[in-house]
Amino acid sequence: MTQSVVVQVGQCGNQVGCRFWDLALREHAHVNKKGLYDEALSSFFRNVDSSKCDGEAHFVGGRIQHLKARAVLVDMEEGVVNEILQGPLREMFDSTQLLTDVSGSGNNWAVGHMTYGSAYREQIVDKLRKAAEHCDCLQCFFLIHSMGGGTGSGLGTKVLSLLEEEFPEVCRIVTSIYPSAEDDVVTSPYNSILAMRELTEHADCVLPVENQSLVDIVKKIKHMSHSGKPGTVIRRESAIISGQGGLIGAEKPFDAMNNIVANLLLNITSSARFEGSLNMDLNEIAMNLVPFPGLHYLVPSLTPLYTLADVSVPSRRLDQMFSDAFSKEHQLIRADPKHSLYLACALMTEAFAAICVLEPGRLEDGPVLGASCGPLPLPVSPGQQHLCENHLHGAERTLHQALQEEGSLTPLPACRRDGAEPLLGGPQLSQLPD
Repeated sequence: MTQSVVVQVGQCGNQVGCRFWDLALREHAHVNKKGLYDEALSSFFRNVDSSKCDGEAHFVGGRIQHLKARAVLVDMEEGVVNEILQGPLREMFDSTQLLTDVSGSGNNWAVGHMTYGSAYREQIVDKLRKAAEHCDCLQCFFLIHSMGGGTGSGLGTKVLSLLEEEFPEVCRIVTSIYPSAEDDVVTSPYNSILAMRELTEHADCVLPVENQSLVDIVKKIKHMSHSGKPGTVIRRESAIISGQGGLIGAEKPFDAMNNIVANLLLNITSSARFEGSLNMDLNEIAMNLVPFPGLHYLVPSLTPLYTLADVSVPSRRLDQMFSDAFSKEHQLIRADPKHSLYLACALMTEAFAAICVLEPGRLEDGPVLGASCGPLPLPVSPGQQHLCENHLHGAERTLHQALQEEGSLTPLPACRRDGAEPLLGGPQLSQLPD
């Protein structure tokens, strides 16, 4: 199997990444009962001998000795990284994977991108190269960062450009956390706009996640658990509750939101972490869902939501989950699919991965159950979580409008129905080759 490297930048990126590693370990432990270092584990973990100074790696097929995450952790503040190093996951990382400073970026994109990006360029490249050298067949880089903070938006996009420069043939998938309208950081809308330009230029695929959508989903799940019906209490070890998620100290209000993003990454990487006849490589996501290089912002959604809380409620039928996947209530960014154009979509679970390409057209009659599409996925066991990745034409505009509401930014020009108006400075569709 192929391997992938996770790059966590900034406070938010490292918190989400830490939760991802915690959930991934729990998932593998549930499947891997014999304690063997198999190909599924090798996709995101290394097996090393910690008793030797050089950390000699063990090959697939042997016993699990000491797992190390295929990750690079970057933050210009030490707080979150120190929490990780003092928590239950501290043995998964070593000094060659960490890069921190003490002063932070002051919520300033330019400080993160220009100042720290120039000062730490060689160190960042060195750590990325070392992480890549540990891979037999490097398939993908996963970058996790926030758009509102200085380090996440500024240094995060600088790392993205370095990845393109050093590893131009390796797919770059970015998970970007966008600020909500109630964000108390006055510079977050501007940081987000500056970072979006870099994402458009250097990313192969972007999974935008909006904080307000995460808040709405958490409220919905909590309301579901307080309905008073038997079996609707959120279990302690469920995915929505962090269990500290590899960190120490009391649970924070945003931990449940981080867990949802971590579940997004867990589901999207399941086909790369486990073998299956219908599984696909991660680079096929960008290959099948991105029609033009600049139009690579996908709209993720999760269904059913109750599996995040492990709530015992009547299971949804497959057609109901299919409808939910195309509803705005299950999306991680508030982009109403009824007022956009579908270019392509993918439905994925931990049991299968299927590509469903839809003909571009307006959605006047609700979900796209009657749209022209490819083969539909086969039924799966009840209660299994589905991930839907949609490419909605106009998603970039939705992001910009949300940021415009927050920071009184200059509005984009009116978008023509034929799509000829450039989005975020990108090329006009009419000028693109057939």
